[in-house]
Amino acid sequence: MPTRDDRDRLAGARRERQGGIASIAPTLACMPAPLVLATDVETELVEKKSRFLTRLHRVSEVEQADTLLRAARAEHPGARHHCTALVLDETSERAEVHRSNDDGEPAGTAGMPMLQSLLNARLVDAFAIVIRYFGGVKLGAGGLVRAYTAGIEQAVAAASLLRRKELLVARIEVPPAEAGIAENAVRIWAAAHAAAVEPTEYGARSAVLTVLVDPADLEDLREDTARWSAGRRTVREVGRRTADVPL
Repeated sequence: MPTRDDRDRLAGARRERQGGIASIAPTLACMPAPLVLATDVETELVEKKSRFLTRLHRVSEVEQADTLLRAARAEHPGARHHCTALVLDETSERAEVHRSNDDGEPAGTAGMPMLQSLLNARLVDAFAIVIRYFGGVKLGAGGLVRAYTAGIEQAVAAASLLRRKELLVARIEVPPAEAGIAENAVRIWAAAHAAAVEPTEYGARSAVLTVLVDPADLEDLREDTARWSAGRRTVREVGRRTADVPL
């Protein structure tokens, strides 16, 4: 679930809109590291008899989003609209991707508000589909913007999220006979510091524990390692890696 700070930022974004679409640049300027979905989520919103089914999917490629949209259309052929928004994080092979589609709704009343809501929430590698079943009552341009925005915000609030951060790759080498003690100590420390522990690598003469750690916590890990090993083991920094960690 989003943290209190994340919910406060979403609430602030709603206040900024005041009936329109908030400015992207000021919102992003003060945001922390981006968020990603831990699992897909679906929610439902009813506004003046229209049903808005919102799906948030974690994706890494445009082609994945296209496949998910085709599946949604096949699953809900009676829906009037299948509006979408896509945000893909920048990688070494491509620039950041922002896309949206109103799918027959008045221009700028569905896809763009959905995209803005994803950006305000700092979600990346996310594909949103809002499936609308028309209830017979027209909502008007402002009502559509509010409904599609609320659908995304409701889904984000219900989602389990991870934070994407650049972490240090730290390694601790111990004799195989001490691997069990080392793994237990490192996992306890990692759980308290939102760090990730990778599977231990075993060799003939040593076992290597790899921990993905926030740079600010590296010294603390070194101190903890010195404590449980009575100063016999050290932490070696071997690089950096982007990882998705619990909030």
